Amino acid sequence: MSLVDALGNEHQPYDAVPRIVSLVPSLTELICDLGLADRLVGRTGFCVHPKGALRTVPKVGGTKDVKLDVVRKLAPTHLIADIDENRREAVEAMAQFVPQVVVVHPQTVDDNLGLYALLGGIFRRETEATRLATEFSAARDELAAVTAALPREAVLYPIWRDPWMTVRRDTYIAAMLAAAGWDTLPAQATVRFPVFEWDAPWLVDVERVLLPSEPYAFTERDLADVSALAQRPAARIDGEMVSWYGSRAIAGLRYLAGLRQRLS
Repeated sequence: MSLVDALGNEHQPYDAVPRIVSLVPSLTELICDLGLADRLVGRTGFCVHPKGALRTVPKVGGTKDVKLDVVRKLAPTHLIADIDENRREAVEAMAQFVPQVVVVHPQTVDDNLGLYALLGGIFRRETEATRLATEFSAARDELAAVTAALPREAVLYPIWRDPWMTVRRDTYIAAMLAAAGWDTLPAQATVRFPVFEWDAPWLVDVERVLLPSEPYAFTERDLADVSALAQRPAARIDGEMVSWYGSRAIAGLRYLAGLRQRLS
């Protein structure tokens, strides 16, 4: 099986002891769930799960403002990055001194299976990757069964306010919601994370608003504001369960199954 990342770069299984710097919170969690926590030598300040395993792993800045000098001193063999979450120029700069740069860009729910295989293959954790794939498929089937019994709904999923922003349908977040029977609006947009106003014509088709806990931490006060602005049912939800791919997707699918039933 070829191990090709989102940039089309082919990687080989690594037979030595890797030194991994992860620039993506969900990938850091996946690295740990693949049994590689002791191989992590660097992470961002937003990489917080699993807490116990990361307590002693040095921070290298944030996902958008990585400290290149800190990464260089850690002498990693592998850098793990994401097209949406990390700045291209920073990743390209680190590629000058990190031997292996693995870039991912999951956009569909089932892209998680390829992600398990990619990282599991590179780091010789095929058994762990297979276990995750089995658990993922079971959770996927559970959500599909719930979704099949309920009508689909058009939803608005704000990710920020001041300005108000949401997600386009070709994002991973929108794909997770669609798997739960929630189709995000707007149906089309020119950018992946469009800014919107509450008088936008397409908002008349929204049936429900879902307010996540991240990247913007919507509060009960925000919920009241949005309920008044949208004049639609609104609820706060766990954003990690929708936006974190990797091993968290397994819990996310099961979370969405329960949430979909509760809000229907």
